[in-house]
Amino acid sequence: MSAIDYEVVVVGLGPTGLTLANLLGRRGISVLVLEREPEYYGLARAVYTDDECLRIFQSAGVADELAAQMNLDSTVQWVRGDGKVLAQFNQIDRPMGWPVANFLYQPYLENGLERALERYPHVEVRRGRAVVDFDQDSDGVSIEHAGSRGTGYGRGEASTDPRTAERICARFLVGCDGGRSIVRTRLGIDMSGTSFPERWLVVDLKARDGVDAFRHLPYFDFVCDPDLPIVSCPQPGGHHRFEFMLRAEQTAEEMEDPDTVRRHIARYVDPEEVEVLRKLVYTFNAVVADRWRDGRVLIAGDAAHMTPQFIGQGMNSGVRDADNLSWKLTAILRHGADPAILDSYETERRPHAKAMIDLSVLNKNIVSLDNRMLAAARDIGLSTAVRVPVLGDWIRQAKMKPAPKFRRGAYLGLPRRLCGVEGRLIPQPEVRTYDGRHARLDDRLGLGFAVLGYGIDPRRALSADDLALLRRLDTCFVTIFPLGGRPQGRPGEGRDDVVDLEDHTGALTRWFRRARIRPGDLVVLRPDHYVFGTATSGATDALSAALREQLRPLTRVDTDHTPPLPLPLPIGLDSAARPEERA
Repeated sequence: MSAIDYEVVVVGLGPTGLTLANLLGRRGISVLVLEREPEYYGLARAVYTDDECLRIFQSAGVADELAAQMNLDSTVQWVRGDGKVLAQFNQIDRPMGWPVANFLYQPYLENGLERALERYPHVEVRRGRAVVDFDQDSDGVSIEHAGSRGTGYGRGEASTDPRTAERICARFLVGCDGGRSIVRTRLGIDMSGTSFPERWLVVDLKARDGVDAFRHLPYFDFVCDPDLPIVSCPQPGGHHRFEFMLRAEQTAEEMEDPDTVRRHIARYVDPEEVEVLRKLVYTFNAVVADRWRDGRVLIAGDAAHMTPQFIGQGMNSGVRDADNLSWKLTAILRHGADPAILDSYETERRPHAKAMIDLSVLNKNIVSLDNRMLAAARDIGLSTAVRVPVLGDWIRQAKMKPAPKFRRGAYLGLPRRLCGVEGRLIPQPEVRTYDGRHARLDDRLGLGFAVLGYGIDPRRALSADDLALLRRLDTCFVTIFPLGGRPQGRPGEGRDDVVDLEDHTGALTRWFRRARIRPGDLVVLRPDHYVFGTATSGATDALSAALREQLRPLTRVDTDHTPPLPLPLPIGLDSAARPEERA
């Protein structure tokens, strides 16, 4: 392998690639992003994000700016064709520190993520460059890319000019290049699952200047009408999306005809008050790649799994992939961890992504019933279920959504105890700093591992060897005090390397209690805020042994690249910037 030009090459500048580049850039990893499209696409595809993914954007330092351009805390509902509400989901609790249901306009999101990359001189973006070929050995990946004339998103392989070909070398290559991934294709990886025959017409609208065309459509509606199933999605900035299911005899040409589109949207809006930005008939797939890793080459996002749009989790699954990969690549590149930890990427992410796909297919089946008798039974079932104790709360709080936890025996960390929290995402409440400031928990944990001591300085429960190991992993040491539980009366000793936080809301204290974590115990968090393991003070051998055996960290790897940036980091993004401002 020739000299390394970049530590990681990311292929694809969609939400997955942008998130991965930001997370790696913030951790000081040198990145090249190759995007085959010469110009920004500028139209929406994804429309939704949740609290877990906003938390990931928080780790990337962009969440507040992105959330400022979203419809937050939105209500989602299933309604009949006449508008009668069958069921609603409107959770207002924020266990992850962010609103649970949020609707976005994807160009705003991508614009903010790409602008954020300008903070990192060690992250380079090159548009109009398509991957032609690559090969790898034990040290890295050699990648050939060439100038591309682009294709328009989702329309096949880009044409390239061989006279512009260049070859670069990287430690790792990650294909975030969508459902038609050239990286996955070059690896010969197939996808397994189902392609559905139902066709839908998607219509993206923009209210004309000075017109409030969508004020009467405040909520996300699944219109369960057997004559014409519809999805109605409000978006920020005067945007709105409708999706209409086609009947078997209807053709794409007929449905995309301007008169047909006008007739369909006239059910809900005045066609004179809106501009049609896009109209397209599409089908959808529920498929997962057979393999997500081949040596130093990995795939993520739609390249690894494609989720039907009926719960809005396609983009979010890719964002979760990026979060999982970013810290593991950093552990390898900065801390000498064994590249074998990348095997856990697929074992951790595949079950959750597949569960999201299955839930989406279930909701598709509920919404798209066109048999009147079955639809009537569905309507009775949904409207009855929401009135049943426990079951009604389960629906209203969307508890059918797959929980952020890993399958037993398939993750990096200690084995999960009975009712244990190992392999689960810790909640993110607001906490109080020693000087009386309120902060989100993650903003005080840093970008690496974290050791929480419940009421104790966690360093005092660890041996010198364990402390040295954890410090090589850029570990943050934190003491969590219950409300009113801070020590008083005497100056502390050696507190300069420990973050003191008070659980003034009681949320962490309640979580500790449910997890059977007692005062004096330790909790080790991975950089993605999943629990690696817990231990009682003085009994940390199993915890430290698991870190050594599973990560095999050596010494910190010397690098000339930018060191990780601190949390929190004000980035000064212009949240009012619009995608059309880009060159």
